[in-house]
Amino acid sequence: MFEQIERVPGDAILGLIEAFKKDTNPQKVDLGVGVYRDAAGNTPVMRAVKEAEARLLKNESTKTYIGSHGAPAYGEAVLPLVLGSDSPVLKANRASATQSPGGTGALRLAADFVASQLPGKGIWVSDPTWPNHHGIFTSAGIELHKYPYVDADNRLDFNGMLAALKKIPEGDVVVLHACCHNPTGFDLSQSQWQEVLTVLKERQLLPLIDFAYQGFGEGLDEDAYGVRLLAEHLDEVIITSSCSKNFGIYCERTGCLILIAKDAEQMENVRSQVAIVARENYSNPPAHGGAIVSEILHDAELSALWREELTEMRDRINTLRRDFVEALKPYGLDEKYACVAEQRGMFSYTGLTPEQVDRLRDEFGIYMVRSGRANVAGFSHENLPYLAKAIAAVND
Repeated sequence: MFEQIERVPGDAILGLIEAFKKDTNPQKVDLGVGVYRDAAGNTPVMRAVKEAEARLLKNESTKTYIGSHGAPAYGEAVLPLVLGSDSPVLKANRASATQSPGGTGALRLAADFVASQLPGKGIWVSDPTWPNHHGIFTSAGIELHKYPYVDADNRLDFNGMLAALKKIPEGDVVVLHACCHNPTGFDLSQSQWQEVLTVLKERQLLPLIDFAYQGFGEGLDEDAYGVRLLAEHLDEVIITSSCSKNFGIYCERTGCLILIAKDAEQMENVRSQVAIVARENYSNPPAHGGAIVSEILHDAELSALWREELTEMRDRINTLRRDFVEALKPYGLDEKYACVAEQRGMFSYTGLTPEQVDRLRDEFGIYMVRSGRANVAGFSHENLPYLAKAIAAVND
């Protein structure tokens, strides 16, 4: 029967990785894969994570299942991180946390929950959005739609976004990026979040907030502004959180699906259904990553160290954004690419065309996604002069 199965193209980013490895250009630069890199080009293990793992190794006493919702200590650590330690939502017991295999696993749980419990509801994603959003939601059988997010001049199209949200059918689901929008790096301001909240209320829309990069934009609390605003002013909210980036534990697949209901009783109803969804997907989530996060967030010393390291990572990325624009100044391109310094997170929608991206790869060994999305963490003070010269060449 397998003879009928056709080959499909591989993942574009994975293809970039392979092409980059084979490239013999000594000045080659990888701006494709979405992981944090330090000044040496490595994705390091955070010191707080190393210490937490050492403690876990010493004290771990079992490898038994942790349950469909995951370890309770993990949820107890993540909920206040996302919603705030003084959250009225937490005080009212309106929030449920379900540990998941990464943020992607949380999104799939959310998709299956919507498909089974809210049949017939459509889901709306920004244009552009993280490409895997499309596959996750359509695979769950949900009708997918788009709302505008970036205009032809590579700027945040908030007016277009708001106008589109006002036309979405009541009761549909709207996917919003909490911060560090992937792939564009354009984030909503606090006043814009307020306007979005008004529309969500008027249209009775259900927000699904993808919170993959908490701490990579302006700060842990600052990045959570939109999440906490909607959680505190709407009866129902879905949040998918990831610890992969801000704890640097990509391979441990550590995420969380947070569902907020009108009251504690409805939350328990929702929570019971999510347990079934998780059970039917993968039964139990992997335990190690969640244990690392719990160990860090429940210990004042480790938590302080982790926050310090995360601040260093965020500051490095934001500095590189400004330095990139500065490096383009001698070529008269600093104003054209000024948006890169305004964006936040690891990714930048540079405005480079697919043809320019192809030239950067073929002529200079600079690799990024053909949409022009670049991983800013791939910049370094060593490669910025070369990168600026190459971008100037393809802008001729």
